[in-house]
Amino acid sequence: MMMRTLILFAALIGAAPALSAPVLMIAIDGLRPQEWQRTDNGQPLPNLRGLARAGVSAAVIGVLPTVTYPSHTTLLTGAAPRRHGIDANLTFDPLRRNQGGWYWYASDIKAQTLWQAAVGAGLKTVNVHWPVSVGVAGLAANLPQIWHTGMPDDDKLLAALATPGLPAAMVAEAGAYPPGIDEGIAADEARAAHAIALMRRERPAFTTVYLTAFDHEQHEAGPDTPAAWAVLARIDAAVGRLVATARAIDPATTIVLVSDHGFAPISRTTNLFLPLVKAGLIRLSADGKAIASWDAVPWIDGGSAAIVLARPDDAALKARVAQVLAEAAADPTAGIDRIIDSQAIAAAGGSAAASFWVNSKPGWAMGDALQGSQGSPTTSRGTHGYFPDVPAMRTSLIAVGPGLPAGRDLGLIDMRGIAPAVAARLGVRLRDAELPPAF
Repeated sequence: MMMRTLILFAALIGAAPALSAPVLMIAIDGLRPQEWQRTDNGQPLPNLRGLARAGVSAAVIGVLPTVTYPSHTTLLTGAAPRRHGIDANLTFDPLRRNQGGWYWYASDIKAQTLWQAAVGAGLKTVNVHWPVSVGVAGLAANLPQIWHTGMPDDDKLLAALATPGLPAAMVAEAGAYPPGIDEGIAADEARAAHAIALMRRERPAFTTVYLTAFDHEQHEAGPDTPAAWAVLARIDAAVGRLVATARAIDPATTIVLVSDHGFAPISRTTNLFLPLVKAGLIRLSADGKAIASWDAVPWIDGGSAAIVLARPDDAALKARVAQVLAEAAADPTAGIDRIIDSQAIAAAGGSAAASFWVNSKPGWAMGDALQGSQGSPTTSRGTHGYFPDVPAMRTSLIAVGPGLPAGRDLGLIDMRGIAPAVAARLGVRLRDAELPPAF
């Protein structure tokens, strides 16, 4: 039975795709299914709901962790973070020397991406602001996501890393391109305008566009707030403009609208640094403001945190860390929900660097203070990053195109099935996909 299942799976992901048509893939950061599934909340969202009525849609279970960069890479590869290599938003930096550096660079992706498959098949491909896109080879136009300080030098940084001549060449058609650190709604609208101009100029077979303002506003104001809904209404309008442009170029274009994670309100902080410092597993500088050395350290992902050991094969160290985490979980002020071990992490497709992973309770999010107390107030009102089985972390898929039935609800699907479905629409194969196409 197992052998027959493996053969069937190989046939499903390895068979020659039946279609070859343009795809516009739009990601709205932090878009939960309930935002577009509900129609009784006074929020119109005509474009999102119109697309859902016209095609297939689903709620999506994401990956570990449910944060932007690992999720967007899964959306391009069909693989979990353990396979594709983008384990978190920020690179592992226990001594905090990398100035908050993110996984900017496509060279860090270890699995084949849709970009690579499309370019390899000779399909003209365009990207605007998708995460982990610096240095993607062969794109007709690439405006990658990256920032440093938010100062004017960031414009020079982007110009150096984008397709030569961009974004300066687009100013006359689309206006000034916003700096990467700008996550406001006006910046999203400007990036949508650049994507529209690039689609008209290049007439690509595959386009990826990333819109981030909804996530930003939910962090600031919280989910289900008037401020967040106001931003989503403007994103809905931008989606309408993107879709209209793609269809004007080629009416057979498949529209694939995705998101990376859900959202939950927060007010209190879970801090795993404090018990590890107390146990001597993290040692601080003389002034207590920096980490001098460590045996075990948290790698924070919003509502959860991986625990990385300096010596992962040291059984005594692992046992000591397990004891410290269990004692922290028994403290009601710490807001710890669950702790999983390396075996469960591997089964969930999480980072191979993690020996434990800790999930916060609803209302708590991971903090990084080296001193203080558990349960301190958070600086933001909403977050994500919790374990993917938490219902609030469910995310979205809407797909409309030739051969896709109108109004079909696919129910609850695995995020890893989306990229192979997009590959099939493009008429390419995606060699590292872990599941068959979801639609």
